[in-house]
Amino acid sequence: MEVKKFSDLNLYLKGFEIESIGNQAVRKVQEENRKKGIPLVYSVDGKIYYELADGSITTNSPFKEKD
Repeated sequence: MEVKKFSDLNLYLKGFEIESIGNQAVRKVQEENRKKGIPLVYSVDGKIYYELADGSITTNSPFKEKD
């Protein structure tokens, strides 16, 4: 796969700015969910991990299934 390179530096700067805004939003939601005791869900190499309110990590879903 060929990576397209842009000659306009402003495109890269705008991309970094958008990424920074997204990262800040994610960190804010993570902190809010931790305070509320809501588990955080991550995917690493296709495997799902849950960070529980006590900080422990598990692969077992803490969410209840609907009937």
